Amino acid sequence: MRTIKRSSWSIPYLIFMILFVVLPLLLIVIYAFQDNGGGFTFGNITKFFTDKDALSTFAVSIEVAIETTALCILIGYPAAWLLANKKYNRSAVTIVLFILPMWINALMRTLATAQLFTMFGVNLGKGTLLFGMVYDYLPFMIYPIYNILAKMDKSYAEAAEDLGATPWRAFWKVTVPLSMPGVTSGILMVFMPTVSTFAISEFLTNNKIKLFGTIIQENINSSMWNYGAALAFIMLIIIGITSLFSKEDEQVEGGLI
Repeated sequence: MRTIKRSSWSIPYLIFMILFVVLPLLLIVIYAFQDNGGGFTFGNITKFFTDKDALSTFAVSIEVAIETTALCILIGYPAAWLLANKKYNRSAVTIVLFILPMWINALMRTLATAQLFTMFGVNLGKGTLLFGMVYDYLPFMIYPIYNILAKMDKSYAEAAEDLGATPWRAFWKVTVPLSMPGVTSGILMVFMPTVSTFAISEFLTNNKIKLFGTIIQENINSSMWNYGAALAFIMLIIIGITSLFSKEDEQVEGGLI
């Protein structure tokens, strides 16, 4: 009987990656550097830097992303620490409760949140937008940090306390630095989707606040494929640069640890 090589099992995944990851990204790059006639041009890229509407929307998106990420860290880190600390969390049910919202479609959660705000007479604006962003992306901050804290050797903090450090000082000098890879992963998983999203801002602000993803969507819906692809390409570059910096930070932290 003929045996199948282990490498053959990767072929379906390779085909999937080519069709649904590589090909779409390649099409974005091609459209981004084409004019309406199909010729090569840098005009779509340079247009972004002269488009006041796109630049102001991009600035608002960065501001909202920073605020959302900061709130997710402030709320998510203590939650992850409590989940990873067996002294305070002795049941897997608590962890499942944090996972449950992720089982519901993000669009359905956003629509339900918008309906609740309308029901209670809350004016839709930046406050409701930040609430919706944090509600949707908080689990993506909690779990990377939780995974690091749960696997962390508790003897490091205990050793610091044996050497005279207070529990609070041991936490800041030992636990927090060792958990930074999880924080970095959480920042990436929250910051970049927040910049590029559009559905949450559309439903939770009634389009009063536009994010960068909204500008891309509007250009695509208006059949301005080339400029929309150029904006998406710029977003991809930003994501790539951010990912490279995060990897360098993790390597530095790993070397220090």
